[in-house]
Amino acid sequence: MKVLHTIHNIPRRTILYLHDKLSARQFFILASIIVGISSGLAAVLLKYFVHTIDLLVTKYPSRWEGFLFIALLPLIGIALTVFFIRFFLKGEFKKGSAEISYAIAKKSSIIPSSQMYSHLVTSALTVGFGGSVGLESPMVSTGSALGSNFGRIYKLSYKERTILLACGASAGIAAAFNSPIAGVLFAIEVLLADVTAAAFIPLIISAACGALVSKIILKEGVVLSFTLQEPFNYHNVPYYIVLGILAGLLSLYYAQTYTWIETRFKRIANAWTRVLIGGVVLLIMMVVFPPLFGEGYESIKSISHLQPTALTTTSILSPLLQNNAGLLLFLGALMLLKVIAAAVTIGAGGNGGSFGPSLFTGAYLGFVFARLVNLTGLATIPETNFTLVAMAGILSGVFYAPLTAIFLIAEITGGYELMIPLMIVSAISVTVAHYVEPLSMEAKKLSKRLNVMVDDRDKYLLSKLELSELIETNFSAVKPDDTLEGLVKIISTSKRNTFPVVTDNKQLVGLIHLDNVRNVIFHHELYTTTRVKDLMTEPKFVITSKDNLHDILRKFDEGNQWNLPVVDQKQYIGFVSKSSILTKYRTELLRSV
Repeated sequence: MKVLHTIHNIPRRTILYLHDKLSARQFFILASIIVGISSGLAAVLLKYFVHTIDLLVTKYPSRWEGFLFIALLPLIGIALTVFFIRFFLKGEFKKGSAEISYAIAKKSSIIPSSQMYSHLVTSALTVGFGGSVGLESPMVSTGSALGSNFGRIYKLSYKERTILLACGASAGIAAAFNSPIAGVLFAIEVLLADVTAAAFIPLIISAACGALVSKIILKEGVVLSFTLQEPFNYHNVPYYIVLGILAGLLSLYYAQTYTWIETRFKRIANAWTRVLIGGVVLLIMMVVFPPLFGEGYESIKSISHLQPTALTTTSILSPLLQNNAGLLLFLGALMLLKVIAAAVTIGAGGNGGSFGPSLFTGAYLGFVFARLVNLTGLATIPETNFTLVAMAGILSGVFYAPLTAIFLIAEITGGYELMIPLMIVSAISVTVAHYVEPLSMEAKKLSKRLNVMVDDRDKYLLSKLELSELIETNFSAVKPDDTLEGLVKIISTSKRNTFPVVTDNKQLVGLIHLDNVRNVIFHHELYTTTRVKDLMTEPKFVITSKDNLHDILRKFDEGNQWNLPVVDQKQYIGFVSKSSILTKYRTELLRSV
C-alpha cells in the first residue's frame, strides 16, 4: 500500500519540483500542456468506451422486429445514469456550458473535483446505451474540471485558473473532432466572455495536445470526418443563402422545443418516473426512426455518402419508404425528431450535450434541402456539400458560435474548400436566430443563474460581484418614536451621514439624512417634542436580494444617491454604497485583463 501511495505521488512531486525550478510563465505553459493531454486522454477514453458499447449492442438486425430490444437500451442507460448520480454522487451533479460559465463568474473558476470523472461515467452510460445526445458537452465539462483543479492544486491565480479551465474545454473539443482550431474558438466564443490576448497561446497549446492525442490513439472511423467530392461553385450561392435562413429558423425550433421539453420533465417530481416516461418515449421513437439511437454520427456519414436508404432498413415503416417522397418525409421527420429525442434523453435524467444533435439536425436539413432542389429540377447542387455546410449552420444557430461552426466543418472535411458557403450559412443562421432570441440556450440558462443579461461585458463583470459581500452594517439605526435628543446623541457618535429608521421588528420605515436635519439639531427646545418620524423621509429606492448589480447601479443614478438600504423580506439588512461597487468592479476588471 505504501508503494502504491509513493507511485501515486510521483507525478505531483515532479510537477511541484518543476513549479519551483521554472518561471511563472514557463510553468503556466507546462500546465496548459498537461491539461491539454489529460483532457485529450479523457475524451479519447470516453469515445472508445462509447464506441465499444455501440459495437456490442448495435449490430443492427435486418428487420425492425430485431431492433425492439436495442430500442429498450436507452431506458437502461438513463436508469444507470440516474442511479450513479443519486447513489455515488449524492445528487450533486451539474451539466452544461452554462454551469462552467457560472463557475467562472461566481465560484472563482473552481469546479468540484468529482466532475473530472462523473461526466465520463454518466455520459458513457447514457450515450453508450443509445441515448440520443452527444458526448462533446461532457468532454468540455471534464476538461474544464481538469484545468480548474490543476490550477487549484498548484495555487495558480484566478486568471490563470480560468484560462486553464478553458484550455481543458478546448482540448476536449479538439480531441472529439481532431479539430484544434475549433476547440480554441469554442472556448473563446462560449466560455470566455472577456478573453484577452494572454489566453491564446495556452489555449492553442492545449487544443493542439488534445488533437494530437486523438490523432495518435483513435482509429479511423471513431472521429467524425468527411472527404469533399465536389468543389465550391459560386453559382450555388443563392441556394446557400436560402439554406442559411432555413438553418436559422430550424435553430430556433431546436432551442425552443428543447427548452420546452426539458422544462416539462423537470416538473415531474419523481426521478424514476421521469426515467420510465423518457425511456418509453425513446423506445417508441426509435422503433419508428432507428437513426435516433445514440449520437447519430454513423447516420450522418450515410447521408453524406448519399446512401440514405441504409437508414430505413430497421424501421417499422420500411415498406413505405421505397420512393423519394416517402424517403424525404422520413428524413425530414428525423431532422425534427432528433431535437425531441435529445431533450427527452436529458429531461429523463441522462447526460450529454447538444453538439452532436445539432450536427445531426443540420446534416439532415442540408441533405433534404439539396435533394428537394435536385428533384424539382430547379438546379443540380452537390448534396454532400450542402449536408456538411448545414451542419455548421445549425451549430452556429444553436450555440451562437459561428466561428467554431465554420472551422469545425472546415477541419473535419480536411480543407477550406467550403469556407465561403460555411461563412454565408453560419452568419445568416446566427443572425436569424439572434434576431428572434438575443441569447442562446446556454446563455439564457447562465443569465437566469446570474440574474443578468450576459451579452454585455460590463454586465457580465458586474454579475461576478456578490451582493452579500458589499453590504455594510455599521450604520446606526434609530426608531420612529425616538426623540430629537436621542437622535443627536447617535449622530454625535456615528461616522455616517445616513441613519435607517427601523421598527422593533426590524422593518425599514424611513431614513434620516444629516443634511436634512442639520438646521434643527441645534434647536434645544425641540429635543423632547420632535420625534424621528417627524424628520425622516421615505427612501427613493431600496435594494433586495433579487436585484442584480446593474439594476442597483441604475437605482443609484436615478435616485442620485451614494448609499441605498438593503431590505430582504421586509427586514432591514444594511446599506450598499455606490463607491464600494465601483471599487469592486475595478478590481474585477483588473483581474480579467
